[in-house]
Amino acid sequence: MINVIIADDHQIVLDGLKLLLEREKDICPVGEALNGVELLAQLEKKQVDVAVIDIDMPRMNGIETTKEIRKRFPHIKVLILSMYNDNEYIKQLVEVGASGYILKNKGKEELVSAIRKIASGSEYLGEDIIKTIMEEMKKPKKTLNENKIPLTKREIEVLKLIAQGCTTPQIADKLYIAPSTVETHRRNLIDKLGVANSKELIRYAIENGYCQ
Repeated sequence: MINVIIADDHQIVLDGLKLLLEREKDICPVGEALNGVELLAQLEKKQVDVAVIDIDMPRMNGIETTKEIRKRFPHIKVLILSMYNDNEYIKQLVEVGASGYILKNKGKEELVSAIRKIASGSEYLGEDIIKTIMEEMKKPKKTLNENKIPLTKREIEVLKLIAQGCTTPQIADKLYIAPSTVETHRRNLIDKLGVANSKELIRYAIENGYCQ
């Protein structure tokens, strides 16, 4: 069972999300909050796997709340719900440790899928979000790839699938290799690219054109 807590400054949104999630057999809404301060107080008392957070809340916004959650409750995964398909917001949230980012105009299926995916340890960025980041990176600013670190063909394949949000078993199935081999490639990529985790691998892949 995936224990989920929801934070949004609109009670009608909280009620709607709670109703949707209660219909899923493997998801249990265990709490709700109207702002980040209330959310953090509840996390002290509740067993939570995933926090679904609105980015635009009073007292403590989604970015600040995510940063605090990752610092104080590192086992809790954060999924951001937002009206903003904005590259800067997305980058900031990935940097502070959010595991997923989806738009509020998406349907129930994507929300539930995102919760399940990040609860399993993967990251989730909606297709619209990935498209926004890619379009931003294509704008003529500066050459991002001048110092691109050379990767093997297999490392590139694994990196692309990680950036698509695929889990280790899914990558293994697609590439016809063992899950342990996928994890070896993942660790090698983290070491070679000098990043800290899979979220930073995704960011590197997007910024360096591996998602095109």
